[in-house]
Amino acid sequence: MEVALIGFLFVMYLIIRYYVVDHDTPADKDRKRFQKGIDLVVQRDYLNAHTYFDEAVRQNPKSALAYAYRGKCQLAQENHHSAIFDLTQALSRDNTLADCYLDRGIAYYQLENFSEAFREFDKAVWHFRDEKPDAYRWRALARIQVRQLPQAENDLRRAVLLGDENSFHLLLQPPFTRPVYHRK
Repeated sequence: MEVALIGFLFVMYLIIRYYVVDHDTPADKDRKRFQKGIDLVVQRDYLNAHTYFDEAVRQNPKSALAYAYRGKCQLAQENHHSAIFDLTQALSRDNTLADCYLDRGIAYYQLENFSEAFREFDKAVWHFRDEKPDAYRWRALARIQVRQLPQAENDLRRAVLLGDENSFHLLLQPPFTRPVYHRK
């Protein structure tokens, strides 16, 4: 009888603890905290967003999301080295932010460091897990630069399957010669 009572109390403790404990990750909490700045990025007001996230980094130096969005603003303003620094800082705090890998790869690509760009796009593809065709398209562009044409074609075809029209148009251009079939 005592064992059943202790077991019942333990189960009740676990249920109460589950509903009382906060389940939001630090990135989720930061998304709520920095919603104003995120809205500025969505509206493509990168100058004001950069100012907002610059202040956010000063006030919250451990926030990976603040660094990530400041890096995104730096990238949009074509400050590629600063973007790489901020995105690296973000990934050192939270290495699960897939957008950081994609943005850092774009910065390396713009700086014509194609092998580093390819590595970053490869990480982005893995972290997105077939949810974002942009990672496949950018990885294909980097592969073209490092002369991996068959793999680049496969990446572009995968992006087309995920609904990326830009990849479809890239496949219609040389060096790709096989016909492309677009599902509707």
